[in-house]
Amino acid sequence: MSKQELEVLGGIGVSEVVEAVGRNASCCPGLASAPLGDERAAELAKVFKALGDPVRLRLLSMIASRDGGEVCVCEMTPAFDLSQPTISHHLKLLRQAGLIDCERRGTWVYYWALPGVLDQLAAFLTTPRTGAEVTGGEVTGGEVAP
Repeated sequence: MSKQELEVLGGIGVSEVVEAVGRNASCCPGLASAPLGDERAAELAKVFKALGDPVRLRLLSMIASRDGGEVCVCEMTPAFDLSQPTISHHLKLLRQAGLIDCERRGTWVYYWALPGVLDQLAAFLTTPRTGAEVTGGEVTGGEVAP
């Protein structure tokens, strides 16, 4: 895996990241709707690169699934067999990708997922349902079986 730093998407704020990653569904169709252009593919690749590491994926899951919407770094570190600086590095990469945000409160840093970005990624990955999926049938050899 590359040791290269992930850039913040365009060096912009959270609302701009949501726009850059997901944009409005009417202007930017999902993966199955149309082929991606170079710029859009590069934007999405930065986010998916951040999600391509099992530790970062687990961290995002821990943050996103937390009741109350935020979690202290002190609560996440014991869940991993990694040093605190390594966990902080992974959190930094998730933040640079625009997936999470944080706030320092005294000694600790609290993290939360940015639901707009996650919703936009989910919408991008959603494919249109086929007749077989709608009816509950199984597609076999191009035909729908009951």
